[in-house]
Amino acid sequence: MTIQTVDPRALRDAFGAFPTGVTVVTACDGDGNPIGFTANSFTSVSLNPPLLLVCLAKTSRNFAIMTGAQHFAINVLSETQKDVSNTFARPVEDRFAAVEWARGSAGCPIFSNVAAWFECAMEEVIEAGDHVILMGRIEAFDNSGRNGLGYARGGYFTPTLASKAVSAASEGNLELAAVVERRGEVLLLGEDVLSLPSVDAHDGNPTEALQKYLETSTGLKVSIGFLYSVYEGKSDGKQHIVYHAVAGEGEPAGGRFLKPDALVAAKFKTSSTADIVSRFAMESSIGNFGVYFGDETGGTVHPIPAKDAKA
Repeated sequence: MTIQTVDPRALRDAFGAFPTGVTVVTACDGDGNPIGFTANSFTSVSLNPPLLLVCLAKTSRNFAIMTGAQHFAINVLSETQKDVSNTFARPVEDRFAAVEWARGSAGCPIFSNVAAWFECAMEEVIEAGDHVILMGRIEAFDNSGRNGLGYARGGYFTPTLASKAVSAASEGNLELAAVVERRGEVLLLGEDVLSLPSVDAHDGNPTEALQKYLETSTGLKVSIGFLYSVYEGKSDGKQHIVYHAVAGEGEPAGGRFLKPDALVAAKFKTSSTADIVSRFAMESSIGNFGVYFGDETGGTVHPIPAKDAKA
């Protein structure tokens, strides 16, 4: 599109068509206090000398400290760190309380469980319109081997999960489900045998497909929240993706809302469903949620900070 006056919103949306990774840029102020912000404008520049860059808006509240810093670090977030990205993208008072970190050799905050990190000396600050380019000379780095978190068109995606989902969807083997919550109760289908609302996915965006199915089948307004469980079903050969969702007011056209902690003796369609509902009841009671990765017999739960779980 060629136009005389650029619409900033439209241009931003067009830029968002390019998938990127997600980083948190960190440094310290003059008193040694840690600062940080989420950025996807990170680029590798050179191997010899080892250089990278990240762009910083002149309107950023970190502008003066960042442009005056002698060192800064780039924390490349891993697939399970969407919560970290959200925390450092918001005006949270004590952002660093929500993440495990340690100081690098130059004093910059380095996060745990990231895909990779780079600690840099400030090489140059370059004027670039309403931004500046922070050019960093890499002095230390590490690569954990974890997969990075992706971002495109205003939303997160996880490359490994996305590739599995695309493959499973093309084979008709991807099932999307949701723990649909309202005031602590969960929407379940069935009378004697209970199940979560679910739908087979074939193509397109999983969250969009799931939201459309939920709103059509329940007649309620539904908001898809955080990823809750990802597992391979050995009994049915499917890849399962379960999200947390919140329902609006009204009686559902299908299913009913039940208190999950009162379903100890209930019968569920699968053992996986029983485990999900049981875990949700326990996590709801303590206000500390996690994301499960594994299969029907075993896996790991990655904690989600309460700030993101309530968002």
